[in-house]
Amino acid sequence: MSTAAQPRQDRLFAVFNGLLSAVALGFLAWLLLLNEGSGTELAERVAFLPAVNAGLNSTAALLLAGGWLAIRGGRRDLHKYLMVSAFAASALFLVSYVVYHYAHGDTRYEGEGALRYVYFAVLISHVLLSMAIVPMALSAFYLAWRKRFATHKKITRVLTPIWLYVSVTGVVIYFMLRGAAG
Repeated sequence: MSTAAQPRQDRLFAVFNGLLSAVALGFLAWLLLLNEGSGTELAERVAFLPAVNAGLNSTAALLLAGGWLAIRGGRRDLHKYLMVSAFAASALFLVSYVVYHYAHGDTRYEGEGALRYVYFAVLISHVLLSMAIVPMALSAFYLAWRKRFATHKKITRVLTPIWLYVSVTGVVIYFMLRGAAG
């Protein structure tokens, strides 16, 4: 590919990434803020999905950590497979999350006292940081695919701790919600 075509492809990718991320964010905002759930029968049928989501978040966190260790050890092929797997686990999480919240609507935290403040601090940081994952992860994959590893590395130095934090806090939120409900 000529070097003249690269900026055009980069712009096209940036537009695609921005549009996809904006649509995903808008949809999730509707899902969590305006959607009231689709009804009791479907909500009951998908009641198991929060546990699946916690498992997918745990899997993503382990794969991310493995990918980080693999690249630090110079094992580029293993790193690639682990990162694609982490992305797949996170994508499956997102699908499951959407299905659950479409059916169930918002999940209210029922805890009280100081734990309530801890829960909301974790939840708010989790939600705000999660907004960066889709555009940053897509950018990281694009740059790796284009073999622009210096820029890929700059993005992933920021992305990796955010993605790990969001994956781990997703599991923490699950257990905090279950603990408060039971």
